[in-house]
Amino acid sequence: MIPDFLVTHSGGFHADELLSSVVLTRLFPQARIVRSRSPEWITPGADRIIYDVGGAYDAAAQIFDHHQRGAPLRDDGQPYSSFGLIWKQYGHAYLAAFGLPQAHVDAVHASFDAGFVLPVDLMDNGALNPAIAGPLAGLTLPVLLETLKPVFDDADPEAENRAFHSALAIARSFVEARLSQSAAKLRAEGIVHGAIVEAGERRILELPAGMPFRPAIMKAGADHLLFVVHPREKDWCLTTIRRADEGFEVRADLPAAWAGLTGSDLEAVCGVEGASFCHNGRFVAAARTREAALAMAELAVREAIAIGSVEGAAVVAV
Repeated sequence: MIPDFLVTHSGGFHADELLSSVVLTRLFPQARIVRSRSPEWITPGADRIIYDVGGAYDAAAQIFDHHQRGAPLRDDGQPYSSFGLIWKQYGHAYLAAFGLPQAHVDAVHASFDAGFVLPVDLMDNGALNPAIAGPLAGLTLPVLLETLKPVFDDADPEAENRAFHSALAIARSFVEARLSQSAAKLRAEGIVHGAIVEAGERRILELPAGMPFRPAIMKAGADHLLFVVHPREKDWCLTTIRRADEGFEVRADLPAAWAGLTGSDLEAVCGVEGASFCHNGRFVAAARTREAALAMAELAVREAIAIGSVEGAAVVAV
C-alpha cells in the first residue's frame, strides 16, 4: 500500500518526527505531510502512515506512536521514539531507496540505528540528558533542530508548518550525509584490505586516495602498520594511525624534528627533496611527490623503531 498522507502532530516539532519524515518522504514522495491532532487524521486508515501521535503502536495498521502507556521498548529495554519505530519498520527499504548496495544494507542499518537513531530515541524520551555533552550540549542534533522552531510571538498561523518544512530539509541533509559516510566506509574497507595484503609486512600502507582506513586496519589485525601514504589533489599525504576511535594517541608520531616545518626548512631537516609540510602535532605531513612521501614515511618508521616507540627491530623497505 502506498500512502497518500504522512500524518504527524501539529504544534512544536522535535527531532524524532522530523527524522521520521526524512525516511518516509523518500519512500513515499507523492504523499502529503499532514500535521494535525484532529481525530479524523490520527485515526488509522489505509491511506496514511501516522507517527509520533495517535496513542498507539501497530505497525500493521501503520501507526507509530510512543507516548502511550505500554509504549514499545527495544529488546534491551531502552525506549523507542517515533524515529526508532519508523527506522525499525522502514529503514531497510529506505537504505535500498537511498541506493545502498544490498550487501551493505544490514550493516549500515544496524550501525545507523546504534549511532544515530538510538541517541535521538533516548533524548526524546528523557532517558538521555544532552547535558552529558558538557559545553557541546547545545550543539547536539536534536537541540539544534528544535532551535528552528518559530519564536513564541510569531503570529503567522503558518509559521509552525513553514518552520517544520525548513527544518525537514536540514534534517534530511544530516541523515543523508551520515549514511553516505557510512556507505563510503564500507566501500573503502575493501580497497584498504587489498592494500594491506599488498603491503605484506611493510610498516607503510599506500592507498590510491584519501579514505577511511582505520576500521579496515583494525579488522585485518594489521598491528604492524605505522603510517599511511596517499595522493591528494596536488600533493601526497603522510599520516599516522590512531590507536583507538577515541582520543588522539597514535601508533607512532612523525619525527619531533619535523614538527611545524614547511618547505625548504623541512627538506633540510629530513633530507628529502619535495617534503613540504609537517603539522606541529606530528600526526600528518605532506610532500610534493609520491617518492618524497614514501621516503619521509621510511624515515619516520626508522625513527619510531630506533626510539623504541614501536615493537620490531627491522624496517621492511617500501
